[in-house]
Amino acid sequence: MFHKLLTGASRHLAALAGRVPSRCAVCHAWPAGRVCDSCAARFAQPRPRCIRCAMPVHGGAVTCGTCLREPPAVDTCLAAVDYGYPWAGAIAQYKFNGDPGWAATLAMLLRSTPWVEPALEAAQLVLPIPLSRQRMRERGFNQAALLARHLAHGKVDNGVLLRLRATEAQSGLPRSQRLRNLRVAFAVEPARAAGLRGLRLVLIDDVMTTGATLDAAARVLREAGAAHITALVVARTDRT
Repeated sequence: MFHKLLTGASRHLAALAGRVPSRCAVCHAWPAGRVCDSCAARFAQPRPRCIRCAMPVHGGAVTCGTCLREPPAVDTCLAAVDYGYPWAGAIAQYKFNGDPGWAATLAMLLRSTPWVEPALEAAQLVLPIPLSRQRMRERGFNQAALLARHLAHGKVDNGVLLRLRATEAQSGLPRSQRLRNLRVAFAVEPARAAGLRGLRLVLIDDVMTTGATLDAAARVLREAGAAHITALVVARTDRT
């Protein structure tokens, strides 16, 4: 019940934040949304990315060398921006400073990214990466779930993908350690597994670093028979 109250309050705050005029968080222009159109155009220019992991690519490449050697569990990964100024600060405020009002702006940024709209339209289910109970208590809301509701409210299902256990903080860890941490971290709700067979799914998260979290989640969905999995993230960090 307490979690439901927190989630309801977060939704209410996010809705209010979307209606109240404010300064642009980047250039401080008034009035504006969280990020004004000018700053969004300046700092969110599309760039060529690997179709499998969303890392920047050059020379007309479609898939990066890493994904050619070791294909990830997702079929496609789309990222709106690099994890840098001003988006790193915005995501930190959103996720760690209890500011769900950023959800609408970040979701709009992602929706404006090439190929995201068709991916959402083609998907039969949109699944946010779930948080552990500990993280939910700390933050009061699941940042991926809030993004998903803004992106495709009617297709979001929070009951399919389960987080079985908390993992230690992933930031700063190499991919190999992240993968070890995430083993058996996710599962598909047993009663829902059969219904995933043959479906096109979209996974939602805020930031992708090594891809270990999305890969672990996608693998259990693939084992349940999902036909196609697209990952959507607001920001992509450099591969570490």
